[in-house]
Amino acid sequence: MKFISKLIDERFAKSAARFMKFACNFVICFYVLCITLSLMGRQTFSLHTKSGTIEGAIYAEENHDTDSRNMTVDMGDDIHVWTNDSGQIDMAVQIGLSLINSVHILPMILALWFLSRVFSNIQKGQIFTEQNSFYLLYYGLLQFLAGVFAPFIKLLICLIINLVSESQMSISTGQAVFTMLIPSITFIVAAYIIHYGVGLQDGADRT
Repeated sequence: MKFISKLIDERFAKSAARFMKFACNFVICFYVLCITLSLMGRQTFSLHTKSGTIEGAIYAEENHDTDSRNMTVDMGDDIHVWTNDSGQIDMAVQIGLSLINSVHILPMILALWFLSRVFSNIQKGQIFTEQNSFYLLYYGLLQFLAGVFAPFIKLLICLIINLVSESQMSISTGQAVFTMLIPSITFIVAAYIIHYGVGLQDGADRT
């Protein structure tokens, strides 16, 4: 029981909030790096050529048969690319890969920034505030919208790229929809709880 009491102690909570704020900012920087690597053509995919299939290929390489690839990014989606008649990958495909990566990552960067603001306020002792409720609401909504709409946007990008490029690409996405929806709804509910708590606190202050 004493151990549980220490976990909900104010000093421990503020220290945990400080750590989580750092963790959010660290992950944001990591995601920015992932976008940068994708723009540099270092996003992995399965490449289909006339001579066979190469797993983990990237656009920024001439020899796709290399066994060692450093500083690459993998989104988790199953992406396949087919070369054109000349055995090359069109620039349009690389643009499509970067757009897909941005659709995947940018909402998470913005959501984590809102979450970091919550931890920053908790570190300052500002817990039941309208600001925190809105930050949690924005985080939950961004995660929810990303989980529901991002897969369709990725498929649309593939469709457009295939219409304008001799190279072709496909993507299998949406595997993490349910794992994103449940936490997002949880944060939306938490936003309501804090908003409700703020209302009760204001009412108590007035009386």
